[in-house]
Amino acid sequence: MQLVYGGRMKASLTHRSALTGGLVLAVCSALLSPVGPAHADDSQTGDAGANQGAHLNLGPADLPENRTVTTLAPGVTLTKISRGGADPSLFWTAEVAIPSESPDPDAPASALSSQATAQHIADKLGAAGVDARVEHVQSPQLADAGGDLGYRVRAGRLAAKADGDSVVAQIKAAGFASSVIYTGWDGDTGTSTKTRGPWNLEVITIDPENFRGQLAGSFGPDLEKRETTSQLANDARAIAAVNAGYFVFDPTAGAEGDPAGVGVYGGKTLSEPVADRPALVIDGKKNGTSIQRLTWAGSVSSASGEAALDGLDRVPGLIRNCGGANDLPTPLALHDITCTDANELVTFTPEFGPSTPAGPGLEVAVDNHDTVTSIAETRGMAVPAGGRTVQATGTDVARLRAMATVGAKLKIGTGLLGGDGKSLSTDKATSVVNGGPLLVKDGQEEVTAKRDGMVHPNDGNSFDYGWVHKRNPRTFAGTDAQGKTMLVTADGRSTASLGLSLKEEADVARSLGMVQAINLDGGGSTTAVAGEAVLNIPSGGAERPVGDAVLVLPTRKDEQAKTEK
Repeated sequence: MQLVYGGRMKASLTHRSALTGGLVLAVCSALLSPVGPAHADDSQTGDAGANQGAHLNLGPADLPENRTVTTLAPGVTLTKISRGGADPSLFWTAEVAIPSESPDPDAPASALSSQATAQHIADKLGAAGVDARVEHVQSPQLADAGGDLGYRVRAGRLAAKADGDSVVAQIKAAGFASSVIYTGWDGDTGTSTKTRGPWNLEVITIDPENFRGQLAGSFGPDLEKRETTSQLANDARAIAAVNAGYFVFDPTAGAEGDPAGVGVYGGKTLSEPVADRPALVIDGKKNGTSIQRLTWAGSVSSASGEAALDGLDRVPGLIRNCGGANDLPTPLALHDITCTDANELVTFTPEFGPSTPAGPGLEVAVDNHDTVTSIAETRGMAVPAGGRTVQATGTDVARLRAMATVGAKLKIGTGLLGGDGKSLSTDKATSVVNGGPLLVKDGQEEVTAKRDGMVHPNDGNSFDYGWVHKRNPRTFAGTDAQGKTMLVTADGRSTASLGLSLKEEADVARSLGMVQAINLDGGGSTTAVAGEAVLNIPSGGAERPVGDAVLVLPTRKDEQAKTEK
């Protein structure tokens, strides 16, 4: 288990659940007075903490909101928030996949289209006996996205999901695909102030003035394997944890479990950034966090020259979420897309796994004194303890071969630069986990969905519609005006908890008191843990193994005392 304070820890200790072993401070079962932060159109800087009485800026102001606050450790609290209840205006409906207007026969279908195309599809369905309707989709305005997304086609107003089977069959018989969705998951303009819920959130708050443990990022035994958030937490005997950054999920997109963005653990950089996407930077000494846009400054140098290093601890040629200088189809961030680059230099650390990716190319091994110890004409080897390897593909093979000879020096730089162009200062207590988009900056909402790659060009707004606009399970983090860090999960994709759109996520972050906030990995990855208990209900029906997690760790003294009992 790679932790900020180093070393591997045994997982033999059994906790009491944080929910039963902690001190419950308050259970608010009555309606919270709607006197806190008003809706997003009103001016406020958000300095009310999660444990105070302000209600969430989510749905109508008069919704009932229940909060249970539990002390997990001195300086660490868990606030469980439920807001709203069953909304009779919501229902299940079939949403039609609209065939692409592109002449390419392999072009994928979309949920959205032009009004004329949507109406044409609805008319064809109507002629086949399907009561279809066309709906205009308008998204709340974000910093660089939102507005008119297009038109969708839906059919049926159903009481239960199973009731949609016959509607889907009718639509299929008419020549179209469809799926049954719940209208409570819509993020359309105006729904945030009208939908009555329900919503369920977990808020872990860390007060650096009183917490004597340590905040840390953890990826588990090695980068290329995934573990659940609860496994990562239990192995480290963490007080609490949430899932953290994006990662490679599909083995065809790289090494499964590899961070798809920047990753620093125990002060060691193990994954490069995606363009300049924001990241959560953890100072484990002060137990504070900040949100910074980091860029990559990797290099390989020898007596014969210097070359740019494309990445580290990932499969050469495959760049999840893109964002590299020569990536195709774009050097910009592009979320959930795997870019390619045939000509790369990628370095590997022992943390990657038992062996580096195998394949054609060149691989050079370097010891802990920057001395080249071996050169292999194909890729795939064990990384020497304390050392590194560098792999080259394509035209970079000749470049690396010219730079490296056995016994010579080969220096590998894996620098990260902040927005000011200066190197990020790290020590053994530094962790960085990737995320995006930005949600809140200096107390004001600033959702940078387009800049951070969540709005895909030329896809008819489909990714924007499903990922940004619609309500989904979310994990996010940020700080309040007092320097407290909040780690938040919101369940979604069910009728028992609707989830949040990105706009609603930013609204909630501000109403929790955050003055800086960032979105982390969500969807089926969203998980909150205290002790050995998973606190939320993962949307996939079971907890998903992830790439890394943010852990709230006990002091060494406390851990030693527990071990001795």
